[in-house]
Amino acid sequence: MADKEEIIGRLTSSVQNYKRADAAQAARDALDAGVDPLEAINDGLLRGMTVVGDQFSRHKAFLPQLLTAAAAMYGALDILLPAIPVGEHRETKTVTLAVVEGDVHDIGKNIVKTLLTAGGFEVHDLGKDVSAEDIADTAQSSGSTAIALSALMTTTMFKMKDTIDLLEENGYRDNVKISIGGAPTSPAFAKDIGADHWDRNAQDIVRWLKESA
Repeated sequence: MADKEEIIGRLTSSVQNYKRADAAQAARDALDAGVDPLEAINDGLLRGMTVVGDQFSRHKAFLPQLLTAAAAMYGALDILLPAIPVGEHRETKTVTLAVVEGDVHDIGKNIVKTLLTAGGFEVHDLGKDVSAEDIADTAQSSGSTAIALSALMTTTMFKMKDTIDLLEENGYRDNVKISIGGAPTSPAFAKDIGADHWDRNAQDIVRWLKESA
């Protein structure tokens, strides 16, 4: 039987190489070998997705490659997520998640949702092309302690500031931590618009929310 490091390496490489069938087989092998499914996700699949995401941000990979890598990851997640015991690593934190108004690119947001759910967060996923009003209303009505916003276009990234400004206006801003992410964003942009955090990748935001939200 293959050892844990070899299996986790296969999970990583299958995502990097866009091999959905290989990723699914590695996921099955991971469970057969007694590998913690969360460890397989975080140390295997996400590591591969981070590499592809970095390539995308540096224009070394393009949207079709990003989508194919994500499909490989989901092929493995379909097997690994049901193996996580209910309530394991359960958080008491609620997150409102959305792609901002005018933007329909939700692959990054979907990955974040998967990892937050696997990590035990209660996630209110509003989907894509979501107005500032809907984001603010959901955050307040759900009692969210954090909001995670995504944009993949320079023409839509400024909608993040609209959301933050609205939360300031309605008095809820101090009740939530706000993280932003997406290819055109940066730490400097996050600071300029008044966000609390810029997430470099999906792993980064999950780690930050566990510590801060």
